[in-house]
Amino acid sequence: MKKVLIIGGSKGIGKAIIAKMHGSYEMINISRTEPEAYMETIEHHTCDILSDELPEFDQLDALIYCPGSINLKPVNRLSETDFKNDFEINVLGAVRVIQKYLKVLKAGNDPSVVLFSTVAVKMGMPFHASIAVAKAGVEALVRSLGAELAPQIRFNAIAPTITETTLADKLLRNDIMKEKMRERHPMKNYLQPDDVADMAEFLISEKSKKISGQIMELDCGIVSFKI
Repeated sequence: MKKVLIIGGSKGIGKAIIAKMHGSYEMINISRTEPEAYMETIEHHTCDILSDELPEFDQLDALIYCPGSINLKPVNRLSETDFKNDFEINVLGAVRVIQKYLKVLKAGNDPSVVLFSTVAVKMGMPFHASIAVAKAGVEALVRSLGAELAPQIRFNAIAPTITETTLADKLLRNDIMKEKMRERHPMKNYLQPDDVADMAEFLISEKSKKISGQIMELDCGIVSFKI
């Protein structure tokens, strides 16, 4: 059974990934809070990945890095600290974890790393300057490391449109806003965490063993179509 390390599996998309994969994979979670469920079947480490010492593992076959941010402000209200914080959690946190576990991943079974971007990198969306800059760094990291570490480790990213998690509460806080968000997307819907978890599972599976360096857009048509 493959051993999969999830960073940030206590909430949102990370929690959905654990719920979907915990019976088929040996799961390890690192996050600041314990997951609400599935504790009997996964190994959990309470840890701040930006500042704490990371635990040691003797086997890893996949790494999924879920931490992110939705910091939406007009550019004149974005501080230098906003940009630094978004870059730190989205890019430097991923780099720190990858560097820590690179050696053990290289020895894994068809090892794979999955990171997270956003449709805002490709679209250009108002008030997304800070997070789009950070996630563009994630996409560059995926392509650079995918090339550098081929064929040993596969690197891919998922770029979702808005997903119904606690991070998106302000954007989906009532039925009217939810309906407007659905209407913005050509497929007349937005994402649920399970939709993203399905893609994450695919990207670490044997079914994607020839895919690396890709940004997988889960966009409900908002990037791909103009209707």
